[in-house]
Amino acid sequence: MTTTALPTTARAAKIARLEAAATRIRHHALTMGEVQGQGYIGQALGVADVLAVFYGRGDGELRLRPEDPEWDGRDRFLLSIGHYAIALYAALAEAGTIPLAEIETYGSDDSRLPMSGMASYTPGMEISGGSLGHGLGVACGMGLGLRHRGNPARVFNLLSDGELDEGSTWEAAMACAHHGLANVTAVVDVNGLQADGPTPGVLKTEPVTEKWRAFGWHAVRVDGNDVDALLAGLDEIRDQTTSPSVLICDTRTGRGVPFLESREKAHFMPVAEHEWAAAHDALDGVQR
Repeated sequence: MTTTALPTTARAAKIARLEAAATRIRHHALTMGEVQGQGYIGQALGVADVLAVFYGRGDGELRLRPEDPEWDGRDRFLLSIGHYAIALYAALAEAGTIPLAEIETYGSDDSRLPMSGMASYTPGMEISGGSLGHGLGVACGMGLGLRHRGNPARVFNLLSDGELDEGSTWEAAMACAHHGLANVTAVVDVNGLQADGPTPGVLKTEPVTEKWRAFGWHAVRVDGNDVDALLAGLDEIRDQTTSPSVLICDTRTGRGVPFLESREKAHFMPVAEHEWAAAHDALDGVQR
């Protein structure tokens, strides 16, 4: 049953559960950030709604077995943007693949949760990330391999708007379209910010939606901090059977913590020691 087929009350309940999951993912990310005193917290807070829609326990889009992250029938979720690892760890903890207590080890020696995503260390981490522009090419190869084997699993690749600066991303986009890989979906986090500054000032990527369509993809653009809109976008994508799809998600860095949403130099966000507790309170609607 697709989300749009759910009765109104059931859909509203699902949205509420996923919104609650997104809040927990944000809390998990803040907990890990406080362990190290740093991290890509702004991105984790911004993309939490997207990850909740994929990993929300019992409600998520992904077909997976949390207790068996290498199950052959699983949908593959690739973290092309390895510096978003803190966000994916939080989602994997929410899904039950990573024990919640383990997030306290984030970035520590011998931890399975290094500060950049590494598939050799972390259950549920499909690829190692770091250098941008690799993920979609890997997704293309996975999609081809799964189709060749007759495996109905899907491949989702989370990448950033800054990653659209990389030529290898567009080479992979052409290859996916050429091979008609309907089992591949790109998920683009458009937060408008890169290490060197606002995305439009580094390299103009708009109009993003039209560019993907020109490359032969079915493109859907939504508010990435609106669970209802995300579900509707995935409903539309699920019906595509002849071409790859892209879900373009406009998100706000630091979402849910107002004093972080407005912070400058938010790519690698400085957070003072006393601000971690205030950030948790803000997520819970507690005023200080």
